[in-house]
Amino acid sequence: MSQSDSLSDSLPVFTKRLRIAKAAAHALKATATASLPLEMRIKSRARIALDGGGEAGFTLNRGEILRDGDFIATDDSRQILRIVAAPEAVSTVRCADALLLTRCAYHLGNRHVPLQIGEGFVRYQHDHVLDDMVRQMGLEVVAEEAPFEPEAGAYQSSPHSHGPGHGHGHSDTHDHGHGHEHGHGHGECHHH
Repeated sequence: MSQSDSLSDSLPVFTKRLRIAKAAAHALKATATASLPLEMRIKSRARIALDGGGEAGFTLNRGEILRDGDFIATDDSRQILRIVAAPEAVSTVRCADALLLTRCAYHLGNRHVPLQIGEGFVRYQHDHVLDDMVRQMGLEVVAEEAPFEPEAGAYQSSPHSHGPGHGHGHSDTHDHGHGHEHGHGHGECHHH
């Protein structure tokens, strides 16, 4: 049975996200933890393995992404689950040159790649084609196992999709940019 198949009555099912300030999170006593990759943390309903053994389920509102350190509870609040962002295959680009790193983030974002952006680095789910593109920009890419926490908006309730038959009018397998090299400005200030 896959992790997203039906949830059994014998499993605890977590249905409520607890909104807790980061400073107060240490005082909350979780009854269990679950280390989940992003693929599972973007789901609204799933059957999961608990870190200490056993299984549970969760059903949350669509579009709610579970982040590292989040807490969810059962309906009766007797059980509280702490979410841990599990290490997964990612590519990390570190660079002290903010302009070069910004260019990298721009080109990855132009390909609708969810990005984790941190001080001096960007991280995305490992993809050797993207790694090659980034290397062609003169940056070093490290393939590693690390927790992946992309910027909000990178995912809604599922990976970026507009549904069947709806595209952006361009292929994700191209090497050209989408710059605007034409004669009018976008939001330019005009002084007279």
